Amino acid sequence: MSDPSRRVPPRPASVAASDDIPAPGVIGIGLAAVLTFALAQGSWQWFATFIGATLLAVMLAFQRRAQWTPDIRSAYLRGLVAYALVVGLCVAVALAPLLQRAAWLFPMPGTRSECDLMGRYEALQVKAALGNLAGSDGAALAFAQDVQARNAVAECLAATTTLWLPVYGVGAAVLVGGAAWFRDRARARRAPVSH
Repeated sequence: MSDPSRRVPPRPASVAASDDIPAPGVIGIGLAAVLTFALAQGSWQWFATFIGATLLAVMLAFQRRAQWTPDIRSAYLRGLVAYALVVGLCVAVALAPLLQRAAWLFPMPGTRSECDLMGRYEALQVKAALGNLAGSDGAALAFAQDVQARNAVAECLAATTTLWLPVYGVGAAVLVGGAAWFRDRARARRAPVSH
């Protein structure tokens, strides 16, 4: 029979479960979103929306913040900044294909017409590359011109969209961070004070 006085004390909770340390998932999700940016080549595709929405769902489901405190150097504020920035990054990745395709969301009205000019130029390049052969199959030429023009326009819009994504990401981060801070502060004030 074992001696009850020699019981092994319970192991302390892990650091990740502590109330004053933010969940480590923020780092992983942030890295995943950064990899999405790094690996994105050419036009933003709708799969980026799926990736961004998935990362955002994981972030919102598993992230918890430390206890609210007004101290600027607190673990709460560090965790909140990381949380808000990663949420902003996920939102930017999710919005990228829509920003590329929707004129009402695009911040630079002149860019769309400039990208259309790039498409027209690419169509002319296709015709010029064929030289005298261009007249032999008009349907094939028209198809090739249309495909190349669409690709040129999409890549032009994607490049400009990528330049503007940080604006949307930071905007989302400020909104999320502010809303979370006010909500956490209100919860902390409503919580009963323990003696």
